[in-house]
Amino acid sequence: MARARVLVRPLTALSAGLLLVSGCGASGASSKDASADSSGKPSGPVVVATTSWEAALARAAGAKNVKSLVPASIRHAPDYDLKPTDLTAVAGADYVLYASFEPFAGRIKEAAGSKAKMIELDLDNAPAKTTANVTRLGKAFGTQQAAAKWNATLTGQWKSLSHQVKAAWPGGKAPAVASQAFTRWAADLAGARVVGTYGPEAVTPAQLSALSGKKPKFVLDNENMSTGTVLPGSGAEQLNIVNYPGADLDLLGVYRKAAQQMKKAFAAS
Repeated sequence: MARARVLVRPLTALSAGLLLVSGCGASGASSKDASADSSGKPSGPVVVATTSWEAALARAAGAKNVKSLVPASIRHAPDYDLKPTDLTAVAGADYVLYASFEPFAGRIKEAAGSKAKMIELDLDNAPAKTTANVTRLGKAFGTQQAAAKWNATLTGQWKSLSHQVKAAWPGGKAPAVASQAFTRWAADLAGARVVGTYGPEAVTPAQLSALSGKKPKFVLDNENMSTGTVLPGSGAEQLNIVNYPGADLDLLGVYRKAAQQMKKAFAAS
């Protein structure tokens, strides 16, 4: 969701933008392994998610019939208007997954009526948050075994990816990084030395000056909320880390992509 904009902007403007931007980047896709019984009815609960992030968590938890509303091509939730078919899908769901900061959460709740069970998720790609979300959804869907298996896979992949990124540390030492508030998980994956964080609120010139003074070698920006180059003229290499899965609803792919970005940048520095 990278957008070349000036980072320094009024606090109220960016705070409002946070509520809108955070809901962006969804897939608009249905789960590829959706199945049906012999009568043609969906097998297992029907899950509708506002974005690809919630949808990917549902997939990870073992749900087979999953649909996300906002298409992957839409980078900003405010750029997407809910269609009547979206609201119909919500009304026909057994579960509806959403995040409170999403601008259309209210309309989603109204459309769900009394049938669908609403589940609000705390979106964060830190492993502890991810596994907690998957475990919670597995209990709701009755797919605890699938959820536990996926969580075990994430734990193994995290360890493997972290080892690979650490092996690419410049000079064999943990690199100094500045991290956006919602990409701290990527810094943890890399085992990087976080010398400062910024956002999601508007960053003042004084804060930017202080952050530059800490001389980070890399900036881990949040592509889903990016406003352009964070530390222009500082010499720090900026990596745009993606939080939302793509149309494949593969949450593990988010971790793999971030690891590849950091490994490549570290090895080349």
